[in-house]
Amino acid sequence: MDSTYSPEEQRLIDAWEGHLRCEFTDRDAAATVATMSDDNYVNHVPVMTGGRGRDEMLAFYGSHFIPKMPADTRLTPVCRTVGQERVIDEMIFAFTHDIVMDWMLPGVAPTGRRVEVPLIVVVQLRAGQVVCERIYWDQASVLVQLGLLEPSHLPVAGADTARKVLNPGLPSNDLIRRTAAERGDARSNVQSC
Repeated sequence: MDSTYSPEEQRLIDAWEGHLRCEFTDRDAAATVATMSDDNYVNHVPVMTGGRGRDEMLAFYGSHFIPKMPADTRLTPVCRTVGQERVIDEMIFAFTHDIVMDWMLPGVAPTGRRVEVPLIVVVQLRAGQVVCERIYWDQASVLVQLGLLEPSHLPVAGADTARKVLNPGLPSNDLIRRTAAERGDARSNVQSC
């Protein structure tokens, strides 16, 4: 993510990246929570996991998030927007589902399958601390990749969603063409964007 940031924007980025380092590199729940304000909250929007406040977040990070992250987890940055006390990161989240992941897939036993999904994190910061994180991803695309959702008659694309984010030159409108072809519809000639 190459860009020139103002000192204020860089301060926000440094605070956010410190938080990420504690989560994904150091894998330290207490250090992660120490980067957060007392009134913090985290919401993984598709499944509503996370918590509010230091005690809940320490329990969440210590029991359900950090130790439930696959060893091969990879975050690939796509773009970043910084301003108004926020950092918004778009990334590709990739992993092999070889461990129970309470925070993302509550109640789902490991499938051993590979997953790649676009993910958006909206982070609000105040006084150098994380106040809140709202994390969004397409859970249907995750479930398709795990073999838990049959995509043949649903408008769901699986790992192709991540690949298209990284490579805009990949075809668009495959689901429209597939549906039109199944119906014998003349509109199946929809061009790729």
